[in-house]
Amino acid sequence: MSKRKLTKQQSWRIERIHKERMERTQKRADRAEETLQSSDLGPETEGIIISHFGTQVEVEGTQEPHVGVSTRCNMRANLGQLVTGDKVVWRPKHTEGGVVVARSDRDTLLQRPDMHGRLKPVAANIDFIVVVIAAEPAPHANLIDRYLVASETVDIPPVILLNKSDLIDESNAKDLEKLLKTYIDLGYQVIRTSIKNDEGMAELNEFLKDRISVFVGQSGVGKSSLIGTLLPDIEISVGELSQKRKKGTHTTTTARLFHMPIGGDLIDSPGIREFGLWHISEDELLEGFIEFRPHLGYCKFRDCSHEQEPGCAIREALDKGEITAHRFESYLRIRQSIRDNDAF
Repeated sequence: MSKRKLTKQQSWRIERIHKERMERTQKRADRAEETLQSSDLGPETEGIIISHFGTQVEVEGTQEPHVGVSTRCNMRANLGQLVTGDKVVWRPKHTEGGVVVARSDRDTLLQRPDMHGRLKPVAANIDFIVVVIAAEPAPHANLIDRYLVASETVDIPPVILLNKSDLIDESNAKDLEKLLKTYIDLGYQVIRTSIKNDEGMAELNEFLKDRISVFVGQSGVGKSSLIGTLLPDIEISVGELSQKRKKGTHTTTTARLFHMPIGGDLIDSPGIREFGLWHISEDELLEGFIEFRPHLGYCKFRDCSHEQEPGCAIREALDKGEITAHRFESYLRIRQSIRDNDAF
């Protein structure tokens, strides 16, 4: 399909909007630089980004005398996009606020593509990605696989958390157990929780202790409710699950870091119904399915599509039961969505 040609008026309008955005960005950078040159700033100190608010970030001090104190800060130009979990160097104002002047190297970075295909950082320096699913809305294997592939491609270990376990009954227990067995057999850790009867909450607390974890998952699975239970002193907006559609409403608007009373941190990310993966290559997708890895490079043909070719190592593993049919089907669906550039 050919691209629609813009009229002169449309082109002029787009150019004007772009110019205005660039001017606003430059003005913010100039203000930050002016502040840095003023005598209103204290000495450099270290901190961590707790949240992001448009043109400002919330920094929590990690050095005395600012330990545990949150401050709204502007950002020095040329720092790139700062995200929740970033470790930074900042200078507090003597009056109010501060300026972030540097960012430390990141150990890990979780990103997802936006609607235009551009990679958008979500959170940094994460130890684990907690993929939250629930009995309602019913979890889909392909969506879980997308989260797992996303985790594997950024080298952040995932764990699967089945929430709302109190809603498991005769109508869904068999399907849920079959679904979870696939991931348990692959070596993924599965934690089951319910805030209704406290099932698994002690295990979840122990897992999160002294780690930085990010909660991701379809809206309505209870991420905010879980965090509200884990952190009873924190107010988090919780969306009600639609009784008609069995889907949740997005309640969290920006990633935010919360401290666990027993140690460790939680990052609650914006609700992501489906995880976009069109930014990864097909080779990275293959690596993202961990059970595929022992068979990669052993196909008869170098350009094997893993569909009908003779001597395909992936298909042979599928026939032997070393790769499950549902995981192989997930791979094909995600690969096609990448090729069509219309992945979730």
